[in-house]
Amino acid sequence: MRVAAALLGGYAFTWGFISLGVAGLFAAGMEFHDAEHLSYILGFLVFLAVFLWAFSARGLARVWTMLAGGGALMAGAASLVQYLTLA
Repeated sequence: MRVAAALLGGYAFTWGFISLGVAGLFAAGMEFHDAEHLSYILGFLVFLAVFLWAFSARGLARVWTMLAGGGALMAGAASLVQYLTLA
């Protein structure tokens, strides 16, 4: 189950991080493709960190909550930033 949490939860967390990074950097004035590339590059490092953290964390429920919940929160925040930027 930790492998699934590390892979699936790590993917969700990283996807939320990247989407929030792209939306936030674009809203801050960075060119879209520059914000996209920077967020993807940082996303590799974030995925590596959360993947390793998933195996070192104490409880499996905590891992799922932090990764899936954090990813959902960041994706929601990115959607809000995108909506406010384009409105």
